[in-house]
Amino acid sequence: MTRIILSGCNGTMGRVITNCVKARENCEIVAGVDLNTAAENGFPVFPKIEECNVDADVILDFSHPSALSGTLAYAKERHIPAVIATTGLSSQQISYIRETSEFVPLFFSANMSLGVNLVAELSRKAAAVLSDTFDIEILEKHHNKKIDAPSGTALMLADEINDALGGKKEYIFDRHSVSKRREPKEIGIQSIRGGTIVGEHEILFAGPDELISIKHTAMSKEIFATGAINAALFIARQPNGLYSMKEMIEQA
Repeated sequence: MTRIILSGCNGTMGRVITNCVKARENCEIVAGVDLNTAAENGFPVFPKIEECNVDADVILDFSHPSALSGTLAYAKERHIPAVIATTGLSSQQISYIRETSEFVPLFFSANMSLGVNLVAELSRKAAAVLSDTFDIEILEKHHNKKIDAPSGTALMLADEINDALGGKKEYIFDRHSVSKRREPKEIGIQSIRGGTIVGEHEILFAGPDELISIKHTAMSKEIFATGAINAALFIARQPNGLYSMKEMIEQA
């Protein structure tokens, strides 16, 4: 039985993860971390992770970027593997994740959906074949409560494509302020926020007289919860290092 500390347990994703774990027999949530400690969870909830005194096998972090440094310090001090599923992290915070992974097993992915990571791989292959004559645009849609834009997943997809092309592309987030034709070196990234859209990402490859679209639509948050729980079970068995969905799929 894998024992999980769930950071952000009383947030939207935290509640979804809690319900998903209840349906499993191979893991349990033994403690939570959240500023809201009043909700009834069936496990103790601490306002700060450094106050948590419950033994666990892995930390699952679906909280807020401001909590990252405390989570990583706690994981390193107690040598507890951790899954970092929080989005909206800065480049400096991502560097801190890489540094910490030298001392403790860490799993980091901008998106916990298996389908999204398959889309990323398909986009890499499409970019390698089409980039010379096709323009690349990424469109992402999310609910009106999402704070960061563009989404971490959109940036992940752009990074995967750019990596496949040798890092030659330039990301363009805003076209209205400059009146000029589109440059071939660009990857356009556009964001839409509205309603209760769970998450939708589309990569467009627009070429002469044809358009290729690779698209992923999330119908519920359960797909992210399932991926995050699977990641927690995976990272709890790994040696020190930084892991992603790619490594988990390869070892499945």
